[in-house]
Amino acid sequence: MNIATTTDDNPADILCRADDIAWIGFAPGIDYKVLRTSAETGTWTVMFRCAKGTEFPPHYHHGAGEYLMTKGVMDYRAGTAKAGDYGYEPLGVYHESTRFLEDSELLFTNHGPVAFVNPDMSIQMLLDWKFFADAAAQQKAAA
Repeated sequence: MNIATTTDDNPADILCRADDIAWIGFAPGIDYKVLRTSAETGTWTVMFRCAKGTEFPPHYHHGAGEYLMTKGVMDYRAGTAKAGDYGYEPLGVYHESTRFLEDSELLFTNHGPVAFVNPDMSIQMLLDWKFFADAAAQQKAAA
């Protein structure tokens, strides 16, 4: 398994064999693979696999995000993204719902945290580089 975490004192070219990385459960019907995390910039890159009918709950982007749909259909405030579509989500954007209308996969890079929020807008869960770096380290230790 070749999952990379970069730091100021560990710059490195990265070649990640995504097919060799096991999926990690995130929520019922939603899994991810950690491809890269950066303690230096706070950036994280993952593959998400989302079953038809699943959705990400309301969240704010505390860092800009980019995605490439590689399979399926995702519906959210910007529209409906299909396989081959690229999207950019700016810093501060709020997504009330992100639904998957078909079994879907997407490559997702975020340049900072994503905060899942409760109805009162308090933070329920924070996804950041450390969340994914820790998950990758646990997965590697278990292998």
